[in-house]
Amino acid sequence: GAPNVSTATAVREQHGHDESMHPCAPPDAVVWPQSVGQVQELAALCHRRRVPMVPFGTGTGLEGGVNAVQGGVCFDLSRMDTIAELSLEDFSVTVEPGVTRKALNSHLRGTGLWFPVGTVGMG
Repeated sequence: GAPNVSTATAVREQHGHDESMHPCAPPDAVVWPQSVGQVQELAALCHRRRVPMVPFGTGTGLEGGVNAVQGGVCFDLSRMDTIAELSLEDFSVTVEPGVTRKALNSHLRGTGLWFPVGTVGMG
């Protein structure tokens, strides 16, 4: 529904670029899935209709990976921000894709662990 889907120009343009030098290439729509099941359903629908899918985290990338050069649907994963499991014994943590490095480090505060800048997979 409306709070989880937008075709507004401003929202599409916000999701059509990152910190790279590439010009904005907005998607046709932006969706905010809130569970793995919703991502699976959306991905299956896009696949059936042959619609490009563009994942979006924080928009801080430097590669232009969020530019929807062929249109499509942007999956903004920021609402999937649960830290599911932390194992201090083996230094592993299970997170949803919307968990930022800052949020993870806030969660880790007091454990003696931290997640450094530049580590693959976190925004």
